[in-house]
Amino acid sequence: MLSLEGDVEAHALREQGWSISAIARHLGINRRTVRAYLAGERVPGQRQRSEPLVIDPFVEYCRIRLADDPHLWASTLFDELVELGFTGSYPSLTLAIRNLGLRPHCEPCQSVKGRDVAVIDHPPGVETQWDWVELPDPPASWAADRHAHLLVGALAHSSRWRGALAPAEDFAHVVEAIEAVSIRLGGVTQRWRFDRMATVCHPESGRITAAFAGVAKHYAVAVDVCPPRRGNRKGVVEKSNHAAAQRWWRTVTDDTTIEQAQASLDRLCVKLDGRRRRRDGQATTVGALADAEPLRSLPTGSYPAELTEHRIVTPQALVSWRGNQYSVPPGLAGATVTVTHRLGSDTVQLTTASGAVVAAHRRAVDGSGAVVRDAGHVVALEQAVLSGFSTARPCTHKTRRPPSVAAVAEAARLRGAPANDPAQKVVIDLAVYAATAARLSVVPQHHPTEQNQE
Repeated sequence: MLSLEGDVEAHALREQGWSISAIARHLGINRRTVRAYLAGERVPGQRQRSEPLVIDPFVEYCRIRLADDPHLWASTLFDELVELGFTGSYPSLTLAIRNLGLRPHCEPCQSVKGRDVAVIDHPPGVETQWDWVELPDPPASWAADRHAHLLVGALAHSSRWRGALAPAEDFAHVVEAIEAVSIRLGGVTQRWRFDRMATVCHPESGRITAAFAGVAKHYAVAVDVCPPRRGNRKGVVEKSNHAAAQRWWRTVTDDTTIEQAQASLDRLCVKLDGRRRRRDGQATTVGALADAEPLRSLPTGSYPAELTEHRIVTPQALVSWRGNQYSVPPGLAGATVTVTHRLGSDTVQLTTASGAVVAAHRRAVDGSGAVVRDAGHVVALEQAVLSGFSTARPCTHKTRRPPSVAAVAEAARLRGAPANDPAQKVVIDLAVYAATAARLSVVPQHHPTEQNQE
């Protein structure tokens, strides 16, 4: 390696007419090194690498991923590289992205400016912030309209957050998702904070609804509603939403089921509990702060909200719901039934469009792949299938069956043959033929008087 002084001297000697060999002997370095510095192939003061960097085999993958998604988080890319065998550190990856210019330039994002925010103190165990995240373009197997719905709950003090996927954002699914997230968080805080979602409050006034007041009393929490257009007031959950959308949702593949997506989100949330924090001058983590929060246990029973979801019956007289299948009586294939489940109960009811209850089953564990059949449904389905069978001898496929007379006549009509064509007349009575032949065998004779009169 040549220093800046050595590089300057080498260029000066070269201008004075020295040969490369003479310059190399004068500086005590190799001729090839002198030639590289004089040609500008090497930078003075930087040592040339004798072995490739750890990132080198993965540069092309990084370039492709960032070209496909310029806003892909480096932490998400780092997780993917680790699974591919990358042994470097996260700082080495971000350094390579900057030095090699792997992330494409996004002009619209350069014009976005930050805004001033205030730091709000959140005592431990006091507040949980809630928000829906509408995730676009869900996998086709989820049977969602345009968005997948994720309810995110975050502890305001420690920043621990968890999420629960839901098929809709109505009142019953909000209650179910709140309970699922609270179980994952480890308990209930003193207060819950929401934005102006219609299932919680009246958006115009910000006053909570009578239905959700019952939910708040059930969990013994106070409810705070944010002022309109004040996203910073619940900035903890907003940042969690950002992480869920950017670090998790962007990596969900088309063949992922809802249960698999929920499991992968849970693993990510547990991993993010290891984020480093510094409180009162002491180094700690999000998980340690969350474990120290004084959370209350959930009530023994769920709030009795009633879930209703529509499903289509399969030809096997089964209805798919939450990763399991439940039987209905035969004869409903292709019909739409309503799956009804009251939170806290262990039964599932299936009703027709007219409101008739056609089946009631004990609910299986979600995502277990169980097939829950009623014995009466099994017998009725077997009888319906067997009654459709026939003991008659099946038709043979090698019988000679030429076109019938009616088919020939219709074919002639299609060809345009006239209906009174003598050539098309078929003689079916031989007596008519004999009488005609006898009449034609006698020569007709004419009377002379008649001829004279004519």
